[in-house]
Amino acid sequence: MPTRRDALIGGAIVVAALASAAALHTRPTHANARDPLARGDEYWPKLLTPEQYAVLREDGTEPPFSSPLLNEHRRGIFACAGCGLALFSSATKFDSHTGWPSFWEPLPSAVVTSEDLSFFMVRTAVSCSRCAGHLGHVFDDGPPPTGLRYCMNGVALRFEPAAPAR
Repeated sequence: MPTRRDALIGGAIVVAALASAAALHTRPTHANARDPLARGDEYWPKLLTPEQYAVLREDGTEPPFSSPLLNEHRRGIFACAGCGLALFSSATKFDSHTGWPSFWEPLPSAVVTSEDLSFFMVRTAVSCSRCAGHLGHVFDDGPPPTGLRYCMNGVALRFEPAAPAR
C-alpha cells in the first residue's frame, strides 16, 4: 500500500517532468538570429499589442479563426509584426482549414526553426530570423510542391499589399 512518502515523491516527479517539458522548447535567441535586433525585453511591450506580445515574445497562440489575415487574398507580402522582415509571399498562401494563415514556403532566409517539445508533443516551431519572434509551427501535411504547412499566427504577421499594376 502506498505511503504518504510515496505520494509526495510521485508528486515531485510529476512536477519535475512538467517543468522540464515546458523548458524543452528551444526557442531561437538573438544570438542565433541572422540580423539580431538589440532590443531588450522593455522595448517589446511598447511596440506590440498585448496579443502580439503574447505570441511573438512569449510563444503564445491566437485563437483559431480570429485573424483577419486568414481571409487576406490580395497579392503582397506577409511580414513580421515585430520587426517588419518580409516572411511569406501571398503566392505561397493556401487555405489549410485549420483556422490560421498557412503557407507552403517562407521567403529565403526569413525564418528559423527549432524543436518544440512543449505540451507533450514534438513540433517544429517557426521564428523570425531577424528578431526571433515566435510565428507558429511547421508541419509536413501541406500541399505540393514542398508538402509543408507553415501554420502562422496572424497576430504575428502584418500584410503589405503589392503595388497596383500599371
